[in-house]
Amino acid sequence: MSKKYFPVYVLLLSGIFLGGCAGFKESKVDSINGRNTEYVISRKNAPVVVFENGLGAAFDWWKRVFPAVSESNTAVLYNRPGYGKSNVATTPRNGKYIIEELRIFLRSMRLDPPYVLVGHSLGGLYMQYYARKYPDEVSALILVDTTHPEQMKGGGAPEKWPLWVRVVLNIAMSRVAKEEFNEVNATGDQVLALPVPDQVPVWILSAKKEQEKNADSDYIKDVQAKRLDIVRLYPHARLLQVDSGHGIPLEKPEAVISAIREAVK
Repeated sequence: MSKKYFPVYVLLLSGIFLGGCAGFKESKVDSINGRNTEYVISRKNAPVVVFENGLGAAFDWWKRVFPAVSESNTAVLYNRPGYGKSNVATTPRNGKYIIEELRIFLRSMRLDPPYVLVGHSLGGLYMQYYARKYPDEVSALILVDTTHPEQMKGGGAPEKWPLWVRVVLNIAMSRVAKEEFNEVNATGDQVLALPVPDQVPVWILSAKKEQEKNADSDYIKDVQAKRLDIVRLYPHARLLQVDSGHGIPLEKPEAVISAIREAVK
């Protein structure tokens, strides 16, 4: 594997390859809006902390974060349609539909806003859309090495990726993951079409190790520039450089836990 493209490989594929680890024993499956949804809820104190998974990833990614957060706060994990034991949806797999499905789920579980939204990778892009679309329902936004709204435009466009990355993606991704992947630009456009929710506190956790990789190609430079450009999109945000790779929830869960605890105060 070329070290030159390793940061991108981690960014796009780590969720796919790590998404198959053992699930939470306490997970449940209920029919919501005519479709089975797998979830885990711990009902404690407000506000409700809502976790959103990355591309190809089930809620196992939060297994080192959720227990600590759920000790004192109401917290919820769920698998989007097509992941884990959640049924596939027939709607387009972009932020508009995914966030509306999440809102229906939260209300079905009698989890009232405002929410602390926590999103990793592509899940961070979805949570950006939620916070911009429904700022009155959000008490804080925590972006964990999030996808940029224009991640796959310009120098980051898929046609400019190394051939081996495209081949591996095509083999590794499920049908649902491919549908979400193909809708990333649509979701990014949806995000940027809405105003920045200045009244919503934002924490940005950025993977320091990914930024320190040798940027020896225009493609890698574009990836790293967009990682830093997230701060420009949210000028009132608090930026936290985490000594981790892309998998911050698994590698440095304490950083995510600390940001959540600060947000719920």
